[in-house]
Order: sequence, then structure tokens, then C-alpha cells
Amino acid sequence: MAMERGELIYKIYRALSYGLSPLIQLHLRWRKFRGLEHPLRWRERLGLPSLSRPPGPLFWFHAVSLGEGMCAIPVIKCCIERRPDVTVLMTTTTTSAFEVIKHQLPNNVLYQFSPVDTPGAIDAFLRYWKPSAIMLMESELWPNLIIGAAKNRIALALLNARISAKSYGSWSQPFVNSLTSLMLSKFLLILPLSTTQAIRFQLLQCPPFIINFCGDLKYAVGNIDTNEGDQRALKELQVQLMNRKVWMASSIHKGEEKVMLGVHNALKQIHPDIITIIVPRHPQHGKQIALELEKDGVRVALRSRHDKLMPGTNIYVVDTLGELQKFYRLTPIAVIGGSFLPGSAGHNISEAAAASCAILTGPYIGHFSHMATQMQRLNPLSVLQVSGHILVEALHNLLSDAKLLEERQEAAKQAYHALSCGITENVWSFLDFHIFRIALANEGLML
Repeated sequence: MAMERGELIYKIYRALSYGLSPLIQLHLRWRKFRGLEHPLRWRERLGLPSLSRPPGPLFWFHAVSLGEGMCAIPVIKCCIERRPDVTVLMTTTTTSAFEVIKHQLPNNVLYQFSPVDTPGAIDAFLRYWKPSAIMLMESELWPNLIIGAAKNRIALALLNARISAKSYGSWSQPFVNSLTSLMLSKFLLILPLSTTQAIRFQLLQCPPFIINFCGDLKYAVGNIDTNEGDQRALKELQVQLMNRKVWMASSIHKGEEKVMLGVHNALKQIHPDIITIIVPRHPQHGKQIALELEKDGVRVALRSRHDKLMPGTNIYVVDTLGELQKFYRLTPIAVIGGSFLPGSAGHNISEAAAASCAILTGPYIGHFSHMATQMQRLNPLSVLQVSGHILVEALHNLLSDAKLLEERQEAAKQAYHALSCGITENVWSFLDFHIFRIALANEGLML
């Protein structure tokens, strides 16, 4: 009965998404005009390919944005190494992810923008690419994609699976929960990033036998490749930072710059030579921060202008994409943004831990609370969670006490190494057994 109800609700969704297709196409054109879609490749969002499909089996990995996409790359590299006979297709949704990930993928991986979830776009995409298996990252639950893949006997997996509390409330609504249950029944494998997430999926009627655990893929994200020019510039910046007190506010959202600049001004009274590196979540926000500061007569070094840290400059703003990991290696202290204002949901802590930073984060960290708790259980010094009004004191203690700073840096690195060990191999093992062997067997190919 529930399955029949789910099928009925899906038919309603499919009809609505079909009827709205012309408006969605107009919306994509408007986004292209505003610079939010790729100016040349935006039609890929309608399921229209810009690359040729090679013959043979093809595995499709999809992530919505940069963070999720970076989590997929270690698994993709493992897939290419273990299954050289299979073509790998990667898709993302956002242009920011595209600009970074296209330089990080192996050369033989095909990269496209993902289709919107309309019947025309999804059907065209599946008809052209004919994937043998689809690996969706984190929370990409799209009815037309999932039901369309199942009808075409395409094996489905959800990696690093998570559903936020807000999304859980939406997917569990009386009118929607049957559709949710129907979609989840089409997966052969779901790898949730925590026990809490697994419980949420089970409460949404996910078959328990398809849920397995292997750890959080965010721990497996490797170092971003750096070209020679960038390496030279970063080494020059490293020289400029020598013998100065340095801390970094990373992935900050709009509104948080006021908190971080207030902290900077307070610390400057105690440490006149301090350098504050600010890395906004969105590059345009960085330009706005620099402009406002310069209007007030504050000297700012801006990454996109290749500014150097001249005497009298205490603020360095990184307004470029894909360089966060590089800057973690330049600073001993990282304050993870997206966590100091109510309603925030935090950001990945493990990248800073991998670079041996002493880590501080705000109180609002959403599903990243699982990551923080895991690290703190391994070593209580690995992550310090503070509210904005005591951030000055916490940073002052680290900047003034070399031993305390070293202890927190070492704690973060040790926790990271303990939690990252073997994750990619575990994911590969589950995929190979539950997805790839079945997908290739369905096509009558030798394993």
C-alpha cells in the first residue's frame, strides 16, 4: 500500500516537474546571465552532453558542490586504479565546484555539469551516458533521477549519506514520506557518515540491510594539487609570515566578518604584529570585506591582486577558490567559520587537522558536531568549541603559549590520522561488493 502511494506521489512529482520544465530552463538562462551557470556549458544542466561517451561500462559519480565533490575524488582515483576497464563520469552542480575540481580529477575522468531533475533532462542524460552504476554523494535525493535509474536497472549507491534535521522534517511529511520510502528502496547501498544519520534513514523506511558503515569520507580528502606559480607565491607568503603571530578565519559567512574583525582588533592591541588571514566561503564576499576595510583606511592584502604583506598590513583576505587547504599549511591556528551565527551549520574540520592546525570552531556546527565529537573523544585538545565572545581569550592563550599551541596542533593531527585511516579502502570494498559486481554482471560483463 505504501509503495503504491509512493508511486502515485512520484507520478504527481514527475508531471509537475515536466510542466515546470520551460520555467526551469528560463531560470537556468537567468542564472547564466547572472554568472551563476557556466557561460558555455550551461546546457549540460538540461542533459545535453558536451563530450563523447567512450564504449564500455561507465560509472557515474555525482556531487552537488565543492565539499561533496572533493570527498568523491579519493574513491574515483581508487576506482580508476582497480577498474581501468571502466569509464568514470563525474558531475557537479555549482560553477565554484567545477572551477576547482576540474584541476583535481585524473585526466581520464569525464566531467560534466549535472542535469536538473526534470523528466526531459534526466531521460536525455541517462539515455546518452548509459551508466552501469550511479554513486550519489551525501544528500542528493532527486526523484526523477533515482526512479529513472531504477527503471533502467542502474545500480544506485549513496555515499557519505546524510540528511539534515530540516530535510528530515521535509522528507518525513505525511504526503512526502511514501515517495521518500520509494526512493530509498531503489538503492543497493547507503553509507551514512554517522549512527545518527543511519537512524534518520531507517526512520524514513530505508531498508536496514543496505545500510553499512565505513567512516566519513571528508577525512579522506587529499591535498589539492598546486602548480609551480602558486607554490612559489605561497613560499613567498610563508617568508612574509615568519616571526609574526598568525591565525586564520576560514570559510566565514556573511555577518561573521564582523566577529572576526572584532577579534582581530582586540588581538592587535595585545599583539601589534599579528596577521589575520580571512578566507570567506565565497570569493566575492572577500572582495567586499577588503573594499569596506580600505574605505575605513585599513590596509589589506588581497590574494587575487597578488598583494604582499607590507609593513603596517595586518589583514590578508583570500578571495580565490580552492586554496583553503594551501592556507591551512601556512597558519598554526584555524578558526572554522560558518559556525558563529545562529542557524549556521559549520564546515569541514578535518582539512585543518590534516595540516596540523590548532582548531577552534563556533557553537553552531550542524552535522559536523559528529566530526568534532569523534576528534574530541580521541583527544580532548583536538578541537576547541567556543562562542564568539571568548574567542579573543582562546586565541590569545594559543598565541602566547607555544607549548599549548603545539599540544593542540599535535592533538588535531593525531585525531585526523586515526580517523582517516582506511576509509577509502572501506568504501571501495563496499562499492565493489554491493554495486560494481552487480552492475557489471547485469551487463553480462566479466568481473
